[in-house]
Amino acid sequence: KENISVDKKLFVKKSDLLPDTWSPLRDKYPNGNLELSFSEIIKSTVSHSDNNGCDILFRFVGGTNKVHNFISKLGVKNISIKATEEEMHKAWNVQYTNWTTPDATDQLLKKFYKNEILSKNSYDFLLNTMIETTTGPKRLKGLLPDGTVVAHKTGSSDTNDKGITAATNDIGIITLPNGKHFAIAVYVSDSSEKSDVNEKIIAEICKSVWDYLIKGGK
Repeated sequence: KENISVDKKLFVKKSDLLPDTWSPLRDKYPNGNLELSFSEIIKSTVSHSDNNGCDILFRFVGGTNKVHNFISKLGVKNISIKATEEEMHKAWNVQYTNWTTPDATDQLLKKFYKNEILSKNSYDFLLNTMIETTTGPKRLKGLLPDGTVVAHKTGSSDTNDKGITAATNDIGIITLPNGKHFAIAVYVSDSSEKSDVNEKIIAEICKSVWDYLIKGGK
């Protein structure tokens, strides 16, 4: 799509706001059929993990393949974006068509942080939106000192009838006390543990990296 201001508005139909999924937008605007700014849709999608918001944005840009191809053209491999939130909710195994690796995610985060992808205004907006993320406070942020600036995006799946949680994720850019930053991506996959255990795994990995870098690691 062409460059679009986050202040531009998009018409959101009631049918865009599916009932059986996590969606603060739907809870706020249950009747739909109104214009919402891209800034509100993006903030709800990124900061609050709004599944309907994600799919609204997918449809606007032309689908998951458009996003997949855009990331590939950035030179980032091992990221597959094939299914929408709606599609993933229809069958358990569909979610596995969306996959990546921590290394690939870190590469994408670094490109974003170096401002190699977006305009300055869009970069500032998205970075601040990630810093304002409310989901997953016990994940990357869980064991870091209070006040640490963490620009991050969480991801979570359902738990199936066998007690398997396909995904408990958090990726982000963290500011160290010396003003430097590091990118980190932690994916806990197909876990039979409870949610708090999965989140603690993420927190402990992040804290280990933090401690290593604080002590002068490279």
